[in-house]
Amino acid sequence: MSSLQFTEISPQDLDSFSASLPQGNFQQTSQMAAMRKFEGTQVEILAAKREGTVVAACILETYHSLLSTFSVVHNGPLLDYHDEELVTFFFTQLQQRARKNGASQLEIIPETIYNLHNSDGSLMGDGFPAAGHDSGDDVPAASHDAGDGSSRPAISPVAFAREPEIATLEKLGFKHSGFTVGYTTIPRWRYLKDLSTIADEKALLASYSKNTRRNVKIAANSGVTVRAIGRDELPIFHHLCELSCEKQGFDNRPLEYFQALYDNFGDKAQFMLATLDLKYYLEQWEAKKQKAEAEIARLQASLATSRYPQSVHKKIATAQQTLTACENRIARAHEYIEQDGTTVDISAAMFVWHPRQAFYLFSGSDEKYAKFYGPTALQHWVMTESLKRGLRSYNFYGIDGVFDDPNSQGHGVLEFKQGFQGYVAEMTGQFSVVLKPVTYAMKQIAHHLLGR
Repeated sequence: MSSLQFTEISPQDLDSFSASLPQGNFQQTSQMAAMRKFEGTQVEILAAKREGTVVAACILETYHSLLSTFSVVHNGPLLDYHDEELVTFFFTQLQQRARKNGASQLEIIPETIYNLHNSDGSLMGDGFPAAGHDSGDDVPAASHDAGDGSSRPAISPVAFAREPEIATLEKLGFKHSGFTVGYTTIPRWRYLKDLSTIADEKALLASYSKNTRRNVKIAANSGVTVRAIGRDELPIFHHLCELSCEKQGFDNRPLEYFQALYDNFGDKAQFMLATLDLKYYLEQWEAKKQKAEAEIARLQASLATSRYPQSVHKKIATAQQTLTACENRIARAHEYIEQDGTTVDISAAMFVWHPRQAFYLFSGSDEKYAKFYGPTALQHWVMTESLKRGLRSYNFYGIDGVFDDPNSQGHGVLEFKQGFQGYVAEMTGQFSVVLKPVTYAMKQIAHHLLGR
C-alpha cells in the first residue's frame, strides 16, 4: 500500500523544498506564488508526502476567463522523475485538483533537461551527467570530469529527463508539445554559465571571449558603474526596458508589474542600473589628449637630431591619429553632457536569486550609449556576485534555440550571451492533458471563430 499523501503545504515549506532539489528554481517559490496572486491567478501550493516528508511539490496556477479555465505548472512540479510511483501519484492528483478547479486543460513545463549543448548549439557529449550519478543528483561542484573522458558543466540547478520520463507522462494522458525552437514565455532553450570551477573575478573575466573581456574593460575605463536601485527608481528601469522593447518589437510589462516584483521578491531580486559618469569619461579623454599632444611635440623636437627622420614621421602620424580620436571622443562627450547631463543611466537588468542559481529575467538599454557596454557590465557584475554567494551556476535564461541563422530574431541575443562562454540547456518542454473534452473542444471552436 502506498504511503504517499497529497496535501497543501506552506509557502515556507515550498521554499525549503525548492532550495533542496536540483530542479529548484524561482518559478517554484513563495515569491512567485505571491506574484501570480497579484496577477489575479488562483494559486495553490501542493505537495506529496511520503511518511511525512515532502517528496514532490509545485505551485498549481488556475486561470479563469470567459472562454475557458485552465491550470498550469511553470518549471515544475519538483520531484524525482525516475520515481514512477511518485510521478504517477502526483500527476494524477494534480489532474484531479485541476479538474475540481474547473480547468478543461492542465499544462506542465517540467524543470528537466532533455539535452546539453555547447555554446554553438552542438550536442555536448552524450548530453548526460557523469556516469554513476542519477540524473536527478548533483554533479560534484569541484570537477568537470564526467568520468568518461568528456568535459561537462556542473549541472546542479536542474535534473535530467528523457524518453522514459516522457513515456511515463504520456501514459498518464499528457501530450508532449514537441521539441520546439523560438521564444516562449517559459524558455525551452536556455543559456547558462558554469561557475563551479571559477575561483574569483579575475578567473571569471579570463573565461569570457576576447571581445567580451575587452567590452568589460571598456565599460569600466569609461566610467560605467553598476548600482542597485530602490522602488522609487523603478520608472527609470521601466523606461530603459521600454526602449529595448520598442526596438525589438516586444510589449513591455507595465510599471506596476515591476513594482509588484520588487514588493514580492524583496531581497531575492535585484533591479540594477549601469550608470555612465560622463564627467569621468571626459576627464579620461582630456588626459589622453594632453599625453598625445606632448608626444607629438617631443617627436617633432627630435626631428632636428634624429638619424631616422622617416621613422619619426611615422610615429608622429600615429600620435596624430591618437590625438584626433581623443578630440572626437571629447567632442562627443560634450554633446552627451549637453543633451543628458553628466550622469546617465544607460542599461538596466533584473536578477533573481535562488539558493541554487541566479536568473536573468528583464533588461533594457539606451541604444544611444551602446558603445559603453552597459549590458556587459551588468552581466559581469551578477556573475561576480554569484561567485561571492557561492553559487555554482548562472542562468542567462532564454534564447530561441536557433544557432545557424544570422537573420533569426534571437541571433543578437545569442551572440551577446555566447561572449560569456557558457553552454546551452535544452529543456524537455511542455506537456498538456485535456481534462474536460467537451469544454476544451468548445474553447477551441470559440478561439477559431474569434481568430485567436
